[in-house]
Formats: sequence, C-alpha cells, structure tokens
Amino acid sequence: MRSLSPFLLLLRIHNRVPFSSLPSPSIRSRFRPSKRYLSDLGISEKLSSVAAADRRGSPSRSTSLARCAADPSPPTVGAGMEMVAKAAAASGEGSVARRFWIGSWKEALFASYTPFVVCLAAGKLNMDTFRNYIAQDVYFLRAFAQAYEMAEEFADDDETKAAITELRKAVLDELKMHDAVVQEWGIDPTKEIIPNPATLKYTEFLLATAGGKIEGGKGHGKIVTPFEKTKIAAYTVGAMTPCMRLYAFLGKELQLHLQYEGNGHPYKKWIDTYSSAGFEASAVQIEDLLDKLSVSLTGEELEIIEKLWCHAMKLEIEFFNAQPIVQPVVVPLTKLHDPTNHLVIFSDFDLTCTVLDSSALLAEIAILTASKPGQSGTDTLSVQRSPSDVRNSWDVLSKQYTEEYEQCIESLLPSEQAKIFYYESLYKSLEQFSNFEKQANSRVIESGLLKGMNLEDIKRTGECLTLQDGCKEFFQNVVKIKQKLNAEFHILSYCWCADLIRSAFSSVGCLNELGIHSNEFNYEGSVSTGEILRMMESPLDKVKTFKSIIANLASEEKHLSVYIGDSVGDLLCLLEADVGIVIGSSLSLRRVGEQFGVSFVPLYSGSIKKQREVIEDAHVWKGGTGDNLDQVTNK
Repeated sequence: MRSLSPFLLLLRIHNRVPFSSLPSPSIRSRFRPSKRYLSDLGISEKLSSVAAADRRGSPSRSTSLARCAADPSPPTVGAGMEMVAKAAAASGEGSVARRFWIGSWKEALFASYTPFVVCLAAGKLNMDTFRNYIAQDVYFLRAFAQAYEMAEEFADDDETKAAITELRKAVLDELKMHDAVVQEWGIDPTKEIIPNPATLKYTEFLLATAGGKIEGGKGHGKIVTPFEKTKIAAYTVGAMTPCMRLYAFLGKELQLHLQYEGNGHPYKKWIDTYSSAGFEASAVQIEDLLDKLSVSLTGEELEIIEKLWCHAMKLEIEFFNAQPIVQPVVVPLTKLHDPTNHLVIFSDFDLTCTVLDSSALLAEIAILTASKPGQSGTDTLSVQRSPSDVRNSWDVLSKQYTEEYEQCIESLLPSEQAKIFYYESLYKSLEQFSNFEKQANSRVIESGLLKGMNLEDIKRTGECLTLQDGCKEFFQNVVKIKQKLNAEFHILSYCWCADLIRSAFSSVGCLNELGIHSNEFNYEGSVSTGEILRMMESPLDKVKTFKSIIANLASEEKHLSVYIGDSVGDLLCLLEADVGIVIGSSLSLRRVGEQFGVSFVPLYSGSIKKQREVIEDAHVWKGGTGDNLDQVTNK
C-alpha cells in the first residue's frame, strides 16, 4: 500500500497573455463549440457559407468554453516576473532595452533554474562553490569596469559620458562588496584569479565589443572610422545591459526565499545586494542609456545590438552553469538526464498542448456540416438537421456534462482531507469518475451528432489547431535530439478523434516520433459514422496505457518517466510517473488531489524547498517508486 505524500509540480505557462485568461481545464468543455475559432480556420467555402446562414437565422450565442470558478493559484515565479510584465507594458512605448528583455524572458527563467542559483536560493550552496564563483565574478567585474571605461572614450556627448562614468562607479562599488565577501569567506584577495573558460569567453566578448570588434552582426569587423566609433558606446552598452537586468531579476526572485532562512541565510548579503533598490536603479539607468543611444541608429544597427544582447545573455547563463557543483541538485530535467537511462515523456493533449479543447472543435465541425446535401457521401449517413438544431443539441449536452461533472467531483471527495496519501483510495474514487466520463461519451454517440463529418475537414482543423505557447517548440526540439536523449514520446488523450491529434502534430513535423493513444472515429469511406472506437475515456484507461508502455520497456534498461497534464483525468498518471508536471490552474484537479493527500507545489519555490531537503549522498532522481513525485520538484 502506498502511503507516501507525493508532490505534484505546478507549472504555470508564462505566456504573453496570462494563463488565467485561458479556459480552465477543470471542466472539460467537451460539447460546447467555438464558432469563431472554426470560422477563422475557414475549413471550406461551403462550410463557411453554412455557418453564415446559421448565424443569420439564429440569435447570437456565447461560444466561450465552459469554465469553473477562477482558481487563485499562488505565483510561481515571484517578483522577478513582474519585471517581465512591466517590460511587456513598456514595449509599446518604444523602449529598445525592454523589448530585448521581453525577448529574453525564457533565458532569464532558465538562469533561475541553473544548479548554482537553485542551491544559492536554498541557502545550501557548497561554500567552496560560492568562493569559486566570487573569484570568477571579481575577474568578470574588472573586465566589466574596463569595458565601461573603453566605451566612455567613444561617447559623443557629455551626458552619455557622465552616465557611463556613474555606471562604472557602481561596478567598482560592487567590487568593493566582493572584496568584503572575499575576506569574510576566507578567500585570499592577493591570490591570482584564473578564469574558467566560460568567464574568459564572456570577458573577451565584452572587451572585444568595447574595442570595436563587433560580434553578432553579419560578420566580424573592426570599426575604424570616427563616425563608426561613435557607435561603440551603443554596442558596448547593448552587450552589458543583459547582465545588469538579469542580476536584478535574480536578486528580486531570490529575495522571496530569504523569508525561510531570515538572517540565517548564508548568502543573504549577496541576495540583498542584487535585490536592492540601488542595484535596480543601476539596471534601469543602463537600460535608459541604451534607449538613448539607440535613437539615432539604423534598423540594421539595432539588429546588431539585439544580437549582441542575445549573445551576452547566452554567455551569462554559461557563466552560471560553469560554476562547479559538487552536491546533489534539484534542477530541471534537461540538465540532469543521464542518456544511459531511457527517458519516456508522456503528455495529455486537450488544454495541456492546446488552447481549446478538441471536442469543442469537433462539435463546431458537426454544426458546420449539418444538413449539407451530399456532404456525407452516403445515404445511410445523411442527417437532415439545421445547424441551429445541431448547436442547440450540443448546448444541451454541454450543460448536462457541466452540471454532472460538478456533482461527480463532489461525490467522490472524502469528507475529510487525508493526512496520509493512499493511492488505492484515490484509484477507487476515480472509478466513479471514469463511469461518469463513459456515460457522457455514450450520450454523445447516441445523439448521432458526430455523424457525417468529413475526414479532410477534421485534418484541416487539426493542422490549424492553436497550441499552447512553447508546446510546438518543445516537441520539435526534443524530437531533434531524441537519439541523444535516448527518449520516446507519447500523447495520452480523451480526444474523440485521434486524426485531429495526428494532424496537429503532423503540421509541426513531429508526428512520426510520437505515439498517439486516443479514441478513433469510425468512418465509412472518409465520412464519420457517429461511432467512436472507445479506447481512452477515463483516468483508469490513461494509467493502464501508461503502465503498459512502461512495462514493455526492456527490463534491463533503466528509465525515467515524465508525465505532463492539466486535469483530474491525468491525476493517476501524474502520480505513477517519476516526475509529474501540472500545467495550468485546474481547481478540480487540486481539490481532488489535496483531499486525497497530494501536495501541489509551484515549480520554482518547490525546487528551492526540495533543495533544502536534499541530503549530501542522495540521488537526485529516484526511479521506480511510482508513487511520489517529490524526488525532483521540477516546475
């Protein structure tokens, strides 16, 4: 019997639009269509004309997806991401520095998950590692100050010169702070600092840029004319700004975690420095200076600065990653995965990968194809219904599903919150939920509303399906390095029609590398009969498929399983996986999980929390336990 208290990792997607504005996955909007979305797709001219006729003949209806009450989820990235939000607001005001920062927010988040930063935030960073970092940073800051001095020589007005001088003074003050730290932590200040390759690469880049040798343009070249030399200050500031903004971001992010340690945090002085109002002011000052220097530049020259910015951000992350870590660290999977272990990544589809639920799209196709003469292709499948009648029928099914969903969730919750997690108790309760889902699917099939849908329309809809921000890139990237990762990938979905899923991933070039496990439409020719080959309808079906895939792996091969999901239907798989990642803010998922003793933790704060608990001889990733998700609390 499983009695460990598992942690599920709460992943909030940091879209340009807040994730909370997207449909909540707590109630699957499996029957309510989104007319606007399908109309935008333009499935075919014939279908569009049918939809137009329907709109003229019937009153306007809300096409929003069924949603549960807003879920007040805790923030997952802290004050640091508020900077990103402010940057987004500033982007419309013409700020070059803010626009570049917006473009680098993923890299900034990645920096916060480097082993060095995670251990530092937790207050558990090995002291020798910190001493080594301080020494490398002293070497870097000396070059940073030198780059300011070189850029100042080429500034073409007194105001710019004064601003650079002030920024250089702030760096020298920072070096004084480091000198105090060096002595406090037992580092010999007279000892020669030997830069590691990452530090050397970064400093050489800065000094080369300040000297007029510009990287990141169409080619490397030396700026030689007096007119060209006036641009050096702008290029240099563009290469230096990312460091300042990133440190301000990390400082504010880590300041949130001092509350756990208070004055006892061993690296409080470092965190206080970079989260201070003074350091933020310096970051804003260099951003303002970059904006000022960019005003007179051409579009091509701005592109060069952007490339310098991006390259500097890359080098900054390499600088953090180069710090030698000699302790077990709770960090993102991509940095710890041992390719000798077989990696198996599972993901849900609806509202985990997609912005809209697939059933809503299939419902819209059914409405648009309703009563179209010859659409079915066979007399036996022809269904003479007006689009308005079909839509009304869908609305009735949707309302019934939503009401019964809430009732089902309430009925399966134990009267008191469990103090100890029992997998078997949760599994038994979800049997009731599984029966509810199957009954709902039976009503859809019996309604006949899925009859007469053309396979080509379904495929075209799948090809145009909007995926969550980052989903497309994630699958494209991991597929490219599939062999290197020693990995395989599976989609486990309640979707009624696997053809829709296949088309969605085919359009992004990933279909051949994914195992699609879902339900299938039954067709006569290329037209749906209204029947569904029911293979994946419930949490029990999903976890059965999950276990089957894992069981079929070579017995002698070690493996690491990851499951990504968003709803109650994913809960058993999330618990079975070595790493369970929850996307979004499903109220019903969290209610059910917590009532049965499952803890949900935001990724970053969860990583910090788990890092504090890691013992020196612990293995970071634990395989084969199958019941706890806290071995690496990953966002």
